[in-house]
Amino acid sequence: MSMAEDTSPVPSPPPFVEVFCAISGKDYRFTAGTKAEFAVSVINRKLGSSSKSKALYIEAAKEGEEPISFGDGASLVSYGHGWMLKTVIHDSVSPGTEREEDTFQRQFLSVIPTGSKDSKPAKAMKAEVVGDQSLKYIGRIMFAFFLMFILGGIFTVALENLPRLILLFNNPSV
Repeated sequence: MSMAEDTSPVPSPPPFVEVFCAISGKDYRFTAGTKAEFAVSVINRKLGSSSKSKALYIEAAKEGEEPISFGDGASLVSYGHGWMLKTVIHDSVSPGTEREEDTFQRQFLSVIPTGSKDSKPAKAMKAEVVGDQSLKYIGRIMFAFFLMFILGGIFTVALENLPRLILLFNNPSV
């Protein structure tokens, strides 16, 4: 064997990570570095409103090892051979998961869609809030101008009558 045959290139890791969904039994692929919050929301959207269980977060698991949980802002990465990224669902009792429903609902409220068919997407709701805020802002500016004109009128009347007021105080017998 020659020296060139001994130095075979090291296979590079794939440019994606696979997340196993315990609810659907499918693997979902995401680019390496995808935020965990986005991956969970995509998986929940693909599950649809028909599924009662929703994915709460993603964790890396390996048999005989403590699972590694990915927070909302964490980037998804593959930890190598034997490690598997999987979703954690609400009724899961695997090690490292908590069973406090209120904590999960408060923490992951923005990730779990409500499933209502008449609910508006987050972007549309944000646009309405921005529209309402701009109307309030314009109303406050108009109110400020109104107060400025009222105060200006009061000061004008007061300055026009100032000489009479001075004469009244200087000559009290009139």
